[in-house]
Amino acid sequence: MTTPKQLLVSAGARNNAEWCAAMSRSHGLAGEFGAQAWAAPSRTPLYYPDAVTLAPGADRTALAARIDTTAPGATVKDSFADLDLTGIGFQVLFEAQWIHRPASAPAPASDLAWAVADDPDRLRAWALAWALAWDDGDGHADLFQPALLEDPATFVLAGHSTDGQVVAGAVASHSHHVVGISNLFALDGGPDAAWPVVLDAVHSLFPNFPVVGYEQGDDLAAAIRHGFEPVGPLRIWLHGQ
Repeated sequence: MTTPKQLLVSAGARNNAEWCAAMSRSHGLAGEFGAQAWAAPSRTPLYYPDAVTLAPGADRTALAARIDTTAPGATVKDSFADLDLTGIGFQVLFEAQWIHRPASAPAPASDLAWAVADDPDRLRAWALAWALAWDDGDGHADLFQPALLEDPATFVLAGHSTDGQVVAGAVASHSHHVVGISNLFALDGGPDAAWPVVLDAVHSLFPNFPVVGYEQGDDLAAAIRHGFEPVGPLRIWLHGQ
């Protein structure tokens, strides 16, 4: 019998795969959904997996055949943490927990105003702030291409200071059953500063949808402080290292 937490993990995995597909499309890369996984035949953008499993017990040989393992760097998001890919050249990169926050949970108060970054200039300002928070520079800001704005399920959420600068944010991916959050950041204060404004935005945009994502370590602890619960493990595998 499938438990409520297993259903949430399945919904989170599907939502995350749809977001990875949208990010790949914005870079001109086509992936394909199958019964067991979403996968892209060529290398996906930085930080994004080449495959995301959508059901427990995926066939590892068939999965590996759908991605490019001829050069180092291919990754698989094992959404149910139930695969052993060591025998086909992978090793565990990291483990994390899927998280869930019910739609009924109240939105926290935030000192920041929020807006959707819905044009290229606003997206660029958001991406530069994200890059500064994540890697101390703007070298990876180009990860977020203007083509991403064409995806109707993707909402780039920006938290603004009183002088209008982007100081926090995240990406919200809307699917049939949940809203997925990724790329959470704040220039000061970390996730504890970012979650209030992001949840305020999500609650306003999608008041009847639960929120999902995945986190690990201190970031997981911060999510729990803001009303999330862990609902199941996932594992990221890296090939060729």
